[in-house]
Amino acid sequence: MNSLGFDTAPEDTRIVVAMSGGVDSSVTAALLKDQGYDVVGITLQLYDHGVAVQKKGACCAGQDIHDARRVAEAIGIPHYVLDYESRFQDSVMEEFADSYLRGETPVPCVRCNQTVKFRDLLETSRDLGAVALATGHYIRRDDLNGSARLYRGRNAVKDQSYFLFATTQDQADYLRFPLGDLTKEETRALADKYNLEVAAKPESQDICFVPNGNYAQVIERMRPGAGVAGDIVDLRGQILGRHTGIINYTVGQRRGLGVATGSPLYVTRIDPDQNRVVVGPADALLVSKLTLRDMNWIGDASLSLNGTEVLVKVRSTQTPMKATVYGAQKDWAEVHLENPEGGVSPGQACVMYENDRLLGGGWIVGTEAPITIAADTALQA
Repeated sequence: MNSLGFDTAPEDTRIVVAMSGGVDSSVTAALLKDQGYDVVGITLQLYDHGVAVQKKGACCAGQDIHDARRVAEAIGIPHYVLDYESRFQDSVMEEFADSYLRGETPVPCVRCNQTVKFRDLLETSRDLGAVALATGHYIRRDDLNGSARLYRGRNAVKDQSYFLFATTQDQADYLRFPLGDLTKEETRALADKYNLEVAAKPESQDICFVPNGNYAQVIERMRPGAGVAGDIVDLRGQILGRHTGIINYTVGQRRGLGVATGSPLYVTRIDPDQNRVVVGPADALLVSKLTLRDMNWIGDASLSLNGTEVLVKVRSTQTPMKATVYGAQKDWAEVHLENPEGGVSPGQACVMYENDRLLGGGWIVGTEAPITIAADTALQA
């Protein structure tokens, strides 16, 4: 049994590595090559990088493709650049724009993993005769009775399991994550060991197709007229001011509202049908129940209508919270939080765990306030 769990010698085991041009995926390729595997590097051209090439810190831009190619040459592996622009446009960018227009807060990096990388690239890897697709994600994987289980990365600061909640069991069985037990510092040390030019390259910060960090500008370009001004209203519907387009606001936002009532106000809801931004006090942000669609579950037992106790995250950086998830038909689910949480928006992901084990998750389409908060809001109305 080799280090990746196959009953073949490393040199007889072909592995495709998804190479973004960053230090993590570069080390993944170098590490597997050093262990003797038959490694093939693939970099995806996901969008027109003519503009983004001028921006550092955005993955899969022109410079990153160049960096991936140089790393592949240095470690002596074949490298291919595949044009996935149309797939990325259809599966990720279009959905990103439409999600904002629906008043949601999308997570495009999850969509990219869910569609382009772990669906299309995975199939390409199989076509190339690879027995696995390896990536530089900080997530752990092991096998139990021939079935893969996924876990949070050993280093909580770099854990990327939140962004992989939509990974299906079939995909998990095929994927490998060699960096899951490492810290970022250990990864950079390996990059130095292998003399990789990207050893000191800064981490990606921006969404790759938003190279200047201006989300609204990208949406306006894709959906002309999206930034239509409208009313900012309180919980009773009273007009407090004007907004510059709902695409410029997110649930939980406090700054930049341009209205003042003597007490802090937060965006509590985006109303795309009436083109309104609803604001209220901090306690109006609290929710205790979430409705999910496109539920992906990779736990051992099926979800139960009687409820399954889990830990959940609605943001990648938060500490998991206790909750109960109730399974439903057609990939829908309902999550009851043990303690109310603020700033939860439709479009976000609700990701589920059992201790450190990743169980899956779904996309939030609806939220419900605790009964006491709902009653107080009703009295205000």
